Amino acid sequence: MKESNVDVSSDQPVFAAELTPHRSLGRRGFQVVLMLSGAVCLVYGGFFLATGAYPIGFFFGLDFLALYFALKMSYRSGKAREEVTVSRSNLSIRKFSPAGRMVEYCFNPFWARFRVNRHEEFGITSMYVTGEGRGTDIGSFLNPDDRESFAKAFKGALATVKQKT
Repeated sequence: MKESNVDVSSDQPVFAAELTPHRSLGRRGFQVVLMLSGAVCLVYGGFFLATGAYPIGFFFGLDFLALYFALKMSYRSGKAREEVTVSRSNLSIRKFSPAGRMVEYCFNPFWARFRVNRHEEFGITSMYVTGEGRGTDIGSFLNPDDRESFAKAFKGALATVKQKT
């Protein structure tokens, strides 16, 4: 999550953030996991093929393919992002899908309401922006700590814009 704050006097953005999902496994880790699991599947699959239990060897190959596709899908979902910008005249939330499609939600910041749902144990579970009869969720892919820091900064930006009229 990247944030920036600017002067409120002009129609420049007061707040801008780019929200991206966290991925704990980097490209190098992805390769290491695939090589290790591929080696294990090859050794054990080869053993079972040699002993005559060929269906088990076949399933080791399917397990490896399933792991590969699951990791690829996880990386693809990591390409999703949201750009949030607040100025005196506009609140813009641009959502980018992993495929690159963009959907933009624009609100008047004076009418926009920021709602946060909390759980005692887990903290913020969801965040929403509503206004003018419509709304959207925001930061659904963030981890709890990032949700807390974003909610605090975003709420502060909305309050700043509403104070400086």
